[in-house]
Amino acid sequence: MTGEPTVTDEAVASLRGTGDPRLRELLTGLVRHLHAFARETRLTQEEWERAIGFLTATGQACTDTRQEFILLSDVLGLSMLVETINERQGPGATESTVLGPFHMTESPVRALGANIDLVGDGEPCVVSGRVLSRDGDPLPGAVVDVWQADGHGFYDVQRPDVQPPGNGRGLFTADAEGRFWFRTCVPSPYPIPTDGPVGDLLRATGRHPYRPAHIHFIASAAGHTPVTTHIFVAGSEYLDSDAVFAVKQSLVQDFASTDDPALAREYGVANPFRHARFDLVLERA
Repeated sequence: MTGEPTVTDEAVASLRGTGDPRLRELLTGLVRHLHAFARETRLTQEEWERAIGFLTATGQACTDTRQEFILLSDVLGLSMLVETINERQGPGATESTVLGPFHMTESPVRALGANIDLVGDGEPCVVSGRVLSRDGDPLPGAVVDVWQADGHGFYDVQRPDVQPPGNGRGLFTADAEGRFWFRTCVPSPYPIPTDGPVGDLLRATGRHPYRPAHIHFIASAAGHTPVTTHIFVAGSEYLDSDAVFAVKQSLVQDFASTDDPALAREYGVANPFRHARFDLVLERA
């Protein structure tokens, strides 16, 4: 007969026939920790039903352009914990951070120097750098996937009536020296979506939904481990209270103000503008 003293062991025993050893390990740990949580908190039936309703609503909020479960994982710190557990970058390599919920569409292939700010109503900015191996060698032909919010703090998928598809996104191939550069606007701090279950959770816990200004990158090259990261704008609000716990000091970079008409003409941007320079450094696979 099943009861509180025995149900956990019985549930774990039911998994013994799982053919995949890793799946058996994961499910066994999940069952034991869930049962321990219920015992520790003396979970009530009403609370269990509310939790089931919350998870159901989270799934129902997911669409082709919105991933509410990733957002939930982000605000609980789980995304950052998993990223940190699995980080394999050596000293000097670019640190990784969370993917975030807005890498939902393919970035359009763009030529080096292209402008990914298709709306053109933000503060002009040039982003440039190199993709390097950790030993300092340039990585020609490295691929740099970029996506960001606009100057008002929205991604293209959030305001399709205002931003054309692919705004703030680009897939670039580094040159023979591993160099990349593109034009954009300075991103703005922004709130993560709060019109769904995750927003309800933040309000219930008295937390703000804001993220500091940043640009997302995935850099990859043959023979090297790809890195998923952000570059955060130095001095941005919320660097010390990111809603998804993703800020690392090494990823905070200066977006320097530049007032040089000749340089502005060279880059094809309005003057003055902001310029961010940094390297993306990969670990050998």
